[in-house]
Amino acid sequence: MIPRWLPVLCAGVALAATAGYRAEIEQWRRTREAGLKSPDGWLSLAGLFWLHEGANRFGTAPGNEIVLPDGLAHAGTFELHNGSVTVETGGAAHPVKPDSSDAAKVGRLSLFIIKRGDKFGVRVKDPQSQALREFHGVEYFPIDEAYRVKARFVSEPRKVPILNVLGQTEGADCPGYAEFNLNGRELRLYPIIESPGDKELFYVFHDQTSGKETYGAGRFLYSAMPHNGIVVIDFNKAYNPPCAFTPYATCPLPPRENRLPVRIEAGEKKYGNH
Repeated sequence: MIPRWLPVLCAGVALAATAGYRAEIEQWRRTREAGLKSPDGWLSLAGLFWLHEGANRFGTAPGNEIVLPDGLAHAGTFELHNGSVTVETGGAAHPVKPDSSDAAKVGRLSLFIIKRGDKFGVRVKDPQSQALREFHGVEYFPIDEAYRVKARFVSEPRKVPILNVLGQTEGADCPGYAEFNLNGRELRLYPIIESPGDKELFYVFHDQTSGKETYGAGRFLYSAMPHNGIVVIDFNKAYNPPCAFTPYATCPLPPRENRLPVRIEAGEKKYGNH
């Protein structure tokens, strides 16, 4: 005979687990929005300028190749020569490494070099950007633990072509695929490893909410590395790419393998009119 108190205890444990999961997702959302709103987060992007070979002057004066919203009229010069970039400010010059924390400071602005394919650009971050000033928060689907799925991970290392919004395609390291059941459908997602030594898998996916309730180009998602052949994919943590918030990002687009034939009603909804 089952004790009367056992079902009550089990129900209590289940409710506590659900409350704990909800608290986890709510904290994730707070952290996510704090990152967006930070002085150097994606909302701080205020410009993207592609360099040409030779001298690229920057400052607030209209005659510069890179016209800035703050700082001196003629603040300095980026020199691009044979795939190397140097910056000169105040009479001193030094090399700048693309896609690093190296920054040229101009007034309240930070200027970074990025490299996409064979193109070099200057990314401008402004802690008083229009996007930051006008940020009104992110909308989400209701938290639903059914969208936290355990997937079987199949090791199948290869390169997958990843197209970005600039129209460039580059090969990315894909260690295999995650196979799972959701809403009665057997699905697969192919993650990539962004940099050697990463401790997480990165997914770029499109689903049947894309272009409707969610950002048209798709959404991003991370998971831990496989453990005993299993990965946990939590679509409640699916989020908009930077391109949903700023025209100055260079986001990757979902590979064809990651275009899911189902609605993923979890995670972030589209931002504004994007």
